[in-house]
Amino acid sequence: MTREKYAIIGAGPAGLAGARNLQKKDIAFDGFELYSNVGGLWDIDNPNSAVYQSAHLISSKKMTEFAEYPMKDHVADYPHHTEMKQYFRDFAEHFSLYEHYKFNTKVIKVEPVDGGWSVTYKEKDQEQQTSIYKGVILANGIFSKPNTPEVEGEFAGQIMHSSEYKDPSVFHGKRVLIVGAGNTGCDVAVDAVHHAAKVDMSVRRGYHFVPKYVFGKPADTVGGKIKLPRFLKQKIDGVLLKFFTGDPEKFGFPKPDHKLYEVHPIVNSMVLYHLGHGDLSVKTDIKNVDGNTVHFNDGTHQDYDIILFATGYKLNYSFIDSEHLNWKGHTPQLYLNIFHPKYDNLFILGMIEATGIGWEGRNKQAEVVACFIKALSENKNCAKKMQKKKEAGLTDMRGGYNYMELERMAYYVHKDTYLKGINKHIAQLQ
Repeated sequence: MTREKYAIIGAGPAGLAGARNLQKKDIAFDGFELYSNVGGLWDIDNPNSAVYQSAHLISSKKMTEFAEYPMKDHVADYPHHTEMKQYFRDFAEHFSLYEHYKFNTKVIKVEPVDGGWSVTYKEKDQEQQTSIYKGVILANGIFSKPNTPEVEGEFAGQIMHSSEYKDPSVFHGKRVLIVGAGNTGCDVAVDAVHHAAKVDMSVRRGYHFVPKYVFGKPADTVGGKIKLPRFLKQKIDGVLLKFFTGDPEKFGFPKPDHKLYEVHPIVNSMVLYHLGHGDLSVKTDIKNVDGNTVHFNDGTHQDYDIILFATGYKLNYSFIDSEHLNWKGHTPQLYLNIFHPKYDNLFILGMIEATGIGWEGRNKQAEVVACFIKALSENKNCAKKMQKKKEAGLTDMRGGYNYMELERMAYYVHKDTYLKGINKHIAQLQ
């Protein structure tokens, strides 16, 4: 009987974390996954994957892995996507999670019904079905709906989003403009310089760059033992970063219009290396296009064969009406980015970004959900207190940082502040 089970939508890192934590609390569940295997975007063979052939983690494995299932010693400090795919498959196999999932299954509609949730889905080559579940956990990821800006004019060449990019051979002999200099945009630029006839990057703002290694160690494993006040950490780290990477303004980037950590930093010093060698150059924002010519806001223009938008993604929970997610502005307004203020049986996992949060941060999200479900089923007073907390609305998890008002920052949190809050709730719900 599904009426006594929870439904987990997605078998990527957040979905697997949810499955594992429900399993540990003996909470019955079924999982639904559109692709034929686990791993989400980290399986490049998944048609919905956003990774490309050269993609690696931008955080080190020790700061990213699930605490109860460390990555193997032979895995690189910054694993390739193939190593990540195998890691998630090993995780699912080790904890016997495969048996709970329906693969090659598309969730079509999720609706509230009689205190539970109806889940309408279609398995491959099967008729559409609807089952009633006790509750639903949405864990289908945050990188499924590409954000492709409108550009004035008609471009005669090829326009693509980074979600379509897989292999740098597409750039061979071409004049390439990459729009956006986030981590993906910089990765693609570094790929392109080895194949393209010309590579430029169009940017709206400057960025803070972080090297992958400091003193021979992964940068995110160095420091952090001494907790500094926010303003002091921003100042000291900003000075140190320029010592290790140089000043991005000297390589053609605009001066950042934000302080360090107020937007996700760029973990890629190779793009500065190639800028310094003249392999690529930085352009301003696009004004319009005409044929193969791109006109920029500073009055310059240049001809290109390919425009690639590395402009991120929009949140996408298309199978459930936004009214059921308390959606306001760019994102659902949920307590801890997880808990619905009214529904006690609807949760989102993975709707979070934070410097250094890793998979263990997603695991902590899943743990607090499992603890709440268990406490609620046992009619514990701590669950009732949690109900009042989430009904009261959002809690500021920014840790004093003034994050930029950007769509992709709408669900951004300060790692230490966020995990402190979640761990407090976990302890209260035990």
